[in-house]
Amino acid sequence: MNRTYQVTTYGCQMNAHDSERISGTLEAAGFVPVSEGAEPDLIVLNTCAVRENADQRLYGYLGQLSVNKKANPSLQIAVGGCLAQKDQGEIIKKAPWVDAVFGTHNLNVLPVLLERARALEEAQVEIAESLEVFPSTLPTKRESIYSAWVSISVGCNNTCTFCIVPSLRGTEKDRRPGDILNEIKALVDQGVVEITLLGQNVNSYGVEFGDKLAFGKLLRACGEISDLKRVRFISPHPRDFTDDVIEAMATTSNVMPALHMPLQSGSDKILQSMRRSYRRDKYLGIIERVRAAMPEAAITTDIIVGFPGETEADFLDTVDLVQQARFANAFTYLYSARPGTPAAQMPNQVTKEVQQDRYERLTEISNQIIWNENSDLIGSQVEVLVAVGEGKKDEQTGRLSGRARDNRLVHFIPSETVRPGDLVEVEITAAAPFHLISDLPIIQETPTRAGDVWQDQKSAPKNTVVLGMPTLLVSSK
Repeated sequence: MNRTYQVTTYGCQMNAHDSERISGTLEAAGFVPVSEGAEPDLIVLNTCAVRENADQRLYGYLGQLSVNKKANPSLQIAVGGCLAQKDQGEIIKKAPWVDAVFGTHNLNVLPVLLERARALEEAQVEIAESLEVFPSTLPTKRESIYSAWVSISVGCNNTCTFCIVPSLRGTEKDRRPGDILNEIKALVDQGVVEITLLGQNVNSYGVEFGDKLAFGKLLRACGEISDLKRVRFISPHPRDFTDDVIEAMATTSNVMPALHMPLQSGSDKILQSMRRSYRRDKYLGIIERVRAAMPEAAITTDIIVGFPGETEADFLDTVDLVQQARFANAFTYLYSARPGTPAAQMPNQVTKEVQQDRYERLTEISNQIIWNENSDLIGSQVEVLVAVGEGKKDEQTGRLSGRARDNRLVHFIPSETVRPGDLVEVEITAAAPFHLISDLPIIQETPTRAGDVWQDQKSAPKNTVVLGMPTLLVSSK
């Protein structure tokens, strides 16, 4: 009988993709996903180390799992990800009931560690200090049938003073363009219509093989892949953002008009202290050029408040930039000191009370801007990709959900035939701070899966094949 597993993911999209690889690797080794409501034979925690409460959440959850372990000694618990890379053997000391600890560079060893732990009846720890096997070569159990992550690089060469990621993920390693494009084409052949290119800093892609224009070339090459409807990417660094990438975004039809570009601070003094390698004028200049090339583009960002040495004047510089930039969304965080980073040792640490006050003031301002920006879209028509997970019908309103081309979340009234993976055209009738609403009938729907049926030639999309009866048309993709 196959053993069952459950993976819990903390942190960023890179971790989410790693969890898909962990699941794929486990299933290749004979594990199966646990049924809903059942107790798994294996619990895997894929951790994050970016913020202070990540440690507290992990050890708090591990404390709860000690009860499960006592009740069921055959239960195995494994901890991976960035916090495992950082704490290594400390996890076993703090939680000796854990069976396996594995780092960010060795997802592939988990089944072996688990078997070794069972045979030897002692915890196994394996932390590679550098990448040996590029993660994309591992089996992947994707959460979505129609959308997929594609890693173009791992690691980071930046030295931001607040960030622990480079020491955990290592220096940047780039995949060759041919490998990336082959993976995308294989995904499209499996029915994927949307891909998101992943990297700690996608704009520096190509640094390892000496091509500064490699990322723009990659975006254009994605535009030539038949049946790939949408291309997204995260996250770029303003330092490396070029006009060539803007031009590639604007002229490649399946590259979405959405840009998530971390700001972190609107104060030049704080940006310098963060070692961010750009200043506010450069950041605003990038936004101006993006909007000139793509007026419909939605720009989102990350902001840290309460960085060491941040004065009220520095904070107001951030507020001013947010008001100028008019972000479609702003993910705002309280600064969290991480051991081993230069910022943790800086003088003039900002108190938690001041941090919280600035956080609340900034989020109130940015949320109002976001709502205003969304309200400007009322009456417009948008294309929505109904997504797995987001494509679940709300029992009270009857609405489905999906993402517009600019990545805004849209709740809409579906027809009987709409399913996750479809593209639908809807008219926006209302707006809220973090989503749009359409309560009018769908204007147009385009099923994207093999086996979809239309009753006549007029209603079918171009890419169809006729099966038998003249009136029966089935999509080829």
